[in-house]
Amino acid sequence: MSQVSARVLDEAIAWQLCLDSGEASEQQRHDFAHWLAAHPEHDLVWRRLGGIDQQLSAASTPMARRALLQSSVSRRRSLRRLGGSALGLLLATGITLVLLAQQRPLGDYLADYHTASGEQRDLLLADRSQVRLNSRSALDIEFDDNERRLHLRSGEILVQTAKGDTRPFIVETEQGRLRALGTRFLVRREGAATELIVLQSAVAARPLAGSQERIIHSGEQVLMDRQHLSDSHPAPIGADAWSRGMLVADNLPLQRLIDQLGEYRSGYLSLDPSLAGLRISGSFPLHDSDKALAALALSLPVRTEQLGPWWTRVVPAEK
Repeated sequence: MSQVSARVLDEAIAWQLCLDSGEASEQQRHDFAHWLAAHPEHDLVWRRLGGIDQQLSAASTPMARRALLQSSVSRRRSLRRLGGSALGLLLATGITLVLLAQQRPLGDYLADYHTASGEQRDLLLADRSQVRLNSRSALDIEFDDNERRLHLRSGEILVQTAKGDTRPFIVETEQGRLRALGTRFLVRREGAATELIVLQSAVAARPLAGSQERIIHSGEQVLMDRQHLSDSHPAPIGADAWSRGMLVADNLPLQRLIDQLGEYRSGYLSLDPSLAGLRISGSFPLHDSDKALAALALSLPVRTEQLGPWWTRVVPAEK
């Protein structure tokens, strides 16, 4: 993933402020088109900034959007005196407020591929391998003559490797690397750990600070941090059901169910701390989270309450 210069980023934001104002002249629009075509980096930055603005516009008015972008320019220019890359500078901008509201790290929007809340995306790679991105996922892809490499920045992917290519197929996260052994498997970022679930064949897993791989076989799951791999456990029932629009829970902690449903909703979904010890079993539709939340009350002493348009809470049922 190539970096972009802070100067070009500033220019792109300035053009976006100009064009979003509704007061841009024909000459300004002509000048913008000339700037966009002047260098490939300009087009790259404009497209990536546009991806961020799509998320921003979903939660902001045009006036708030312009104010947020304007603040990002001045704040980043001040921070530039401290040095650092364009990405580090952008992390410090007001756009971060929007990304926090969407519960996404900024780097997700600079990835080769990323999905929004409730979105899934299918990729057919150059070697004919197939990858499905789950909601709120971000992935970089780098193939060369020696290996096929994916870097999962966040979220979850379902991988089906193609046959006939002898180059190693690697999935990397911040916690380590996973080498496919002709297989179908899931990789999910879980905070400071990576979860691996092998559905077919096997995967060789090695933590970042580890010196040896360990083979994880079909039907097994492990958690990996930078130093260790957990013991292998049986894979949960329906681990890949999300790829078919369902969440299958088998004695799942309620908090984890809420976290996963929250990835398919706009706004914030939370659980009252007093309910953290509850567990749940059943099948829930991911693309109709309101229906899924309503189903909770049929088996658990809970109800939902709405705190404004963007915050939903699951709380104890009224007695």
